[in-house]
Amino acid sequence: MLRRSLALVAVLGLVFALAGAALAADVKVRVEGRTQTIFGSAQPLLQAGNALQALEAASVAGEFHYALTSSSFGDYVSQIGKYPGAGDAGWVFKVNGVSPPVGADQVTLKDGDVVLWYWATFGPAGGPPTLELDRLPGDCYRVSAVDDKGLRTPAAGAVLHVDSRRVKTASGRGCVGRHQGVVRAFAPGAVRSNSMR
Repeated sequence: MLRRSLALVAVLGLVFALAGAALAADVKVRVEGRTQTIFGSAQPLLQAGNALQALEAASVAGEFHYALTSSSFGDYVSQIGKYPGAGDAGWVFKVNGVSPPVGADQVTLKDGDVVLWYWATFGPAGGPPTLELDRLPGDCYRVSAVDDKGLRTPAAGAVLHVDSRRVKTASGRGCVGRHQGVVRAFAPGAVRSNSMR
């Protein structure tokens, strides 16, 4: 009888584990810290069913710490890496460039989604724009500033960093010429972009 019970528990555990894995999507994940990238500047593929699971998968892959705090509104991410949120600054996320109006565990992901966790200081207009980098033909790149609603505009004042060089963009576009390393975009008051070759 004990063996049957243990076997049943093992089978049920396997069924739940496989069901959870089947619900996971292949998503790109990046975590931008207060002063530097914590994980995934090139946005590697990980498996996750929701945005909070994406952070968990990134923390395992990148070996960094994050903390959850309970509140009357539910659990929220209160710290990633070294910096805990406080006052008007803290940790937020976007999925495909949009800040969802619900908690990270409530955002169901699908294959190909891009999850960005980042440090933000909030002001009267909300949080900072996030930068997205796209490759164009001929070693050129487009930098978009993305607001919380996912609206993309050319990133005014963006600078591309590559191979110890800095290339200013015009209307969010810049050509870096031949290069060896990755390209990233930076702009005052914005969250750094993903990196690309």
